[in-house]
Amino acid sequence: MEYTKLGNSGLDVSRICMGTMGLGVESKRWPQKWLIDEENSRPIIKKALELGINFFDTANVYSDGLSEEFLGRAIKDFANRDEVVLATKVHYPMHDGRNGAGLSRKTIMSEVDKSLKRLGTDYIDLYQIHRWDYNTPIEETMEALHDVVKAGKARYIGASAMYAWQFQKALHVAEKNGWTKFISMQNHLNLMYREEEREMLPLCKEEKIGVIPYSPLASGRLTRDWSETTKRSETDQVQKNKYDATADTDRAIVERVAELAEKHDVPRAHIALAWLLQKEPVAAPIVGATKISHLEDAVAALSVSLTPEEVAYMEEPYVPHTIVGHN
Repeated sequence: MEYTKLGNSGLDVSRICMGTMGLGVESKRWPQKWLIDEENSRPIIKKALELGINFFDTANVYSDGLSEEFLGRAIKDFANRDEVVLATKVHYPMHDGRNGAGLSRKTIMSEVDKSLKRLGTDYIDLYQIHRWDYNTPIEETMEALHDVVKAGKARYIGASAMYAWQFQKALHVAEKNGWTKFISMQNHLNLMYREEEREMLPLCKEEKIGVIPYSPLASGRLTRDWSETTKRSETDQVQKNKYDATADTDRAIVERVAELAEKHDVPRAHIALAWLLQKEPVAAPIVGATKISHLEDAVAALSVSLTPEEVAYMEEPYVPHTIVGHN
């Protein structure tokens, strides 16, 4: 395993992060049909630790908090808490009625305590805002996050999926007031969706922000034949919303990944992740694992080296995409 500092901080994270959106049980608020229950998730988390992965990402909204619970109990049983980096997120609705969502001071202060309880820990290593809140002043959000850090409930803060101007505004507000600044950006980035290269990646590089992309394999579409489907690809509406509209133009990219995988004699996931790992300032792609093989493939990708010509070959068919994921 390789490790790196996350952004402009002293925090050591593995270059592969395990994402846990797939852990839980289908519910009315979280109607995913491809989830794995706690019994089946525990061996995967244990394997991640054995492979040297120390970085785990979840969110309060994933399966109504069950993802946090499953992860917290597994970490308690299988790991030294001081060596593990736990990241979670806040923004999406957690209960009906008022003040159950967003990034107000009231919501943040309530939800951080609930996440701590579900995770079974005294502190969160990386507390992230899941999306931008258009109904709350960013000053209120940043001060609340600063107070969460100063109270010892979180060590660092991060952000996810927003426009570069919004992220820059948040960084400026924190700097102007002497509040805690974001060290990471969890954004949507893979060979099939590269819109973040226009503004967000240059901003993160300039500000020394660590990038931890989600959907690094485009929900698995970069890892299989174009005609092949999975239970998730057939039932996950979020995946369909992200990729179906550009399927015709994205097919050429998938075919070139397959071509290079054959050339290197490795699975396609190795090639897609190797491309992401060489992209600055990416620190650690978040690999959503529902099988042990997902983790083994991800870690093995660290040993794959792509030439500049191979990188350019895979990037060449890309055409501009509509922004998805920011709202």
